[in-house]
Amino acid sequence: MKRNKIALIGGGNIGGNLAYLSCIKELGDIVLFDVVEGMPQGKAQDIMHGGAIFNSSVNVTGTNNFADIAGADVVIVTAGIPRKPGMSRDDLIATNAGIMKAVAKNIKIYAANAFVIVVSNPLDAMVTLCQKESGLAPNMVVGMAGVLDSGRYRTWLAEALNTSPASIHALVLGGHGDDMVPIRSKTTVNGIPVESLLSTDKLDAIEKRVCGAGGEIVALLKIGSAFYSPAAAAIEMAESYLKDQKKVLPCAAYLTGQYGEEGIYLGVPVKIGAGGVEKIIEIDLTAKEKEALSTSASRVRELVALLPN
Repeated sequence: MKRNKIALIGGGNIGGNLAYLSCIKELGDIVLFDVVEGMPQGKAQDIMHGGAIFNSSVNVTGTNNFADIAGADVVIVTAGIPRKPGMSRDDLIATNAGIMKAVAKNIKIYAANAFVIVVSNPLDAMVTLCQKESGLAPNMVVGMAGVLDSGRYRTWLAEALNTSPASIHALVLGGHGDDMVPIRSKTTVNGIPVESLLSTDKLDAIEKRVCGAGGEIVALLKIGSAFYSPAAAAIEMAESYLKDQKKVLPCAAYLTGQYGEEGIYLGVPVKIGAGGVEKIIEIDLTAKEKEALSTSASRVRELVALLPN
């Protein structure tokens, strides 16, 4: 059988962790691309050595040549500069837009049949730009945000409840920024509404922390931003596509009227299978959640409008 091929664009902290997780999970042969000579090659060797210890049989290759991503089944884009303390995701837009245009152009040339997952910030603008510049169908280009944000929500809820995150089902929708929308009404602990287990004040505090979680990590690290958890989130999305798992995951997907929004990428629940985004799931929201999601969508539109032509 032909092995899957996974192309990782950007060999930094997230890219390296993506490669390592893909190797350990044996999702397919891996090509790690970066413009820095020697860096992706060195990381590829290191990952292969670790893979041997875990008895992984996949190949990991580092490259500075876009042509090496040819025929990839999945492309995960992390290329771009990370945030520094005091910066918002939006502050990255000018620099990272230029990088994304070059990446999308090469995806169009070498991997036009791939499922593309964008991780680069500012996420909502970068996934919009990637789809536009690559020309791929919108159902084959998604942004990683909600899986990560929901993981952060689950982590702090589990901490407050002294229980396992595995027991908690949570959704965070909307744009990947300070105006993301934790969907409290659909958050449960093995089916028990979280609102019956934690006070409103406690939930408000947790949700505020979720919205600022990325900035909290940037401030602590001082150089760079989160990378373990974003890699784990993107891998869950890639695995659902490669294995046709049809998981329902919160992702930045292109809307055509769902949730009252059209022509915009926004974080919503989607089913990911062999057809890419196979379905956008519309759920009932409270009036407050609907208003917050609309506000978040407006902010995404403002951000996209800042993209250079």
